Amino acid sequence: MFNLLLKRPQNIKNDVLSGLTVALALVPEAVAFAFVAGVEPLVGLYAAFLVGLITAAIGGRPGMISGATGALAVVMVALVAQHGVEYLFATVVLMGILQILAGVFRLGKFIRIVPLPVMLGFVNGLAMVIFLAQLKAFKVTGENGEEQWLSGEPLWWMLGLVALTMAISYFLPKLTKAFPSSLAAIIVVTLVAIGLHLDIRNVGDIASIAGGLPEFSIPMVPFNMETLLIIAPYSFILAFIGLTESLLTLTLIDEITETTGRPNKECIGQGVANTVTGFFGGMGGCA
Repeated sequence: MFNLLLKRPQNIKNDVLSGLTVALALVPEAVAFAFVAGVEPLVGLYAAFLVGLITAAIGGRPGMISGATGALAVVMVALVAQHGVEYLFATVVLMGILQILAGVFRLGKFIRIVPLPVMLGFVNGLAMVIFLAQLKAFKVTGENGEEQWLSGEPLWWMLGLVALTMAISYFLPKLTKAFPSSLAAIIVVTLVAIGLHLDIRNVGDIASIAGGLPEFSIPMVPFNMETLLIIAPYSFILAFIGLTESLLTLTLIDEITETTGRPNKECIGQGVANTVTGFFGGMGGCA
C-alpha cells in the first residue's frame, strides 16, 4: 500500500483500471475453462484467485496476470474423467513442486532461445483455445436434454452483442488510450443488455458461482506408488505447458514494455502458486 501511495496519480489510475478489467474478464474465463477441464466452476475461480494473487506477489514479471487457462484445462479433462477431481488436486500440487525445481535449477533462462515463430504460434494457438471454449455459450439444452445451437432472435442478439464488444475493443484504442477498451466494452454491452431488457444468458446462468473462500484440504487420494504413477505423467506435462506458456508470455511482455522480467523467479512463483492452489481445491493455472 505504501508503494502504491508513492506512485503518480496517472499510474494509480492505470493500475486500478487494469485491475478492474482483468477481474471482470477472469470470472467468465475461469468458469469456461473449468467446464473444459470437467470440474465445478468454483474450482476454476479458486485457481484464478490464488494463482493470480500469489504470482503477482512473488512472480518475476510485473504486468503479467496468471489464472486458470485453457492450455492446461485440455490436459486436465482426461485425468478428471478417469480418476476424479481429487487426483487433479494432487497432480496440481506435484506440478507446482516441479515448477519450483525448474526455477531453483535456473531452467527458466532457456526460454530466451525459443524462436519468434514459436512465440507467434503459441499466442495464436492460445487465442484459438480461448475462442473454442466460448462456443459453448452459443448452445442451449433442448427439451430432449441434448445441446443444440441457438437460433432465431436469441442468436442474433448474441451475435450482435459479441460484434459490439469486439468493435469497442478494436476501435476505442484508436480514439483514446485513457480508458481500457476491454473494460469499456464490458460496461457498455452490459448496460445495453440491461437497458433493453434483453432475454440473454448471463455468466450466472451458465453455472452457479456462489460459494465461500477456498479452504485448506489435503487431496483425498491414496498415498502410494500407484497414485504417483497416475499423477506423475500429468504433472510433468502440466508443469511443462504451464512454464512454457508463462515464460513465452513473459518474453512477449518484455518486448512490449521494453523491460526485462526474471524467468527463474517466475518459475518459482508459478510453482508456489500451483502447490498452494492444489491444497485449496483449485485447478491450477499459469500466465
